Amino acid sequence: MITVALAKGALLKDSVTRFAKAGLDFSAVLEPSNRLLMVPSVCGRAKALLVRNGDVPVYVAYGQAHLGIVGFDVLSEKQMQVANLVDLGFGGCRMSVAVKSTSGYKSAVELPPHCRVASKFTNCARRFFEGIDLPVELVHLTGSVELGPLTGIAEAIVDLVATGRTLRENGLVEIDQLFYSTARLIAHPLSLRLDNGKLQQIVDTIQSQSDSSCL
Repeated sequence: MITVALAKGALLKDSVTRFAKAGLDFSAVLEPSNRLLMVPSVCGRAKALLVRNGDVPVYVAYGQAHLGIVGFDVLSEKQMQVANLVDLGFGGCRMSVAVKSTSGYKSAVELPPHCRVASKFTNCARRFFEGIDLPVELVHLTGSVELGPLTGIAEAIVDLVATGRTLRENGLVEIDQLFYSTARLIAHPLSLRLDNGKLQQIVDTIQSQSDSSCL
C-alpha cells in the first residue's frame, strides 16, 4: 500500500487535488468532521498521513511515507534526505529579510555585523548571512517573529511573506529575498529505487499536471 504524507493547513486542499488527479482520492481529509490522522484513499490502495507541514519530510525521510507534498521553505530548513521531484507551483511565498520601515536599511548587507536576527527558519537564515559574509546572532522564535524588531529583541527577521500585509500592518518592510518557495512533491529515495512502477506512475501524472499548468 502506498503511503502519502499530507500537510495540514494551506497546502492541503491543492495537495488533495493533485493526488486525486493521479488516482488517489484523499478527499475525506477535507471534511470538517474528519478527526482521523491516517486516512485511506477511496480506492483503498493507498493511505494518507495528516501531519504538520514541518513533519512531512521527516516521515518521508524515515520511510514511513513513500510520497509527500511540502513547501520548499520546509525542505530548505530541514535538509532531510528526500528526493525533491516536482515543483507543483502552488503555495507560493517569499523567504525574506525584513526590518522596521523606519530603520533606513535598504538591503541585508547594510545590517550591522553581529546584530540579532529573529526567525523560525534559522538554518535558512544562517546559510543566507554566511553567503553574504555578514556575521549575525540568530534568535529562534516559533511564534510571530514580526514582534522581534518591534520589541527590540532583533534588528531584523527572516520569515515567509505572501502578500506582505502582516509586515505592513506592523511597520516592517522587506529588504532582501532568500528564495521563492512553492509546494514540492517529495519521495523516499529507496522507495523510488525499489518501485515496481506504481509510484512512478503517480509521480509522472503529477509531473504532467504541473507541466501543463505552466503552458
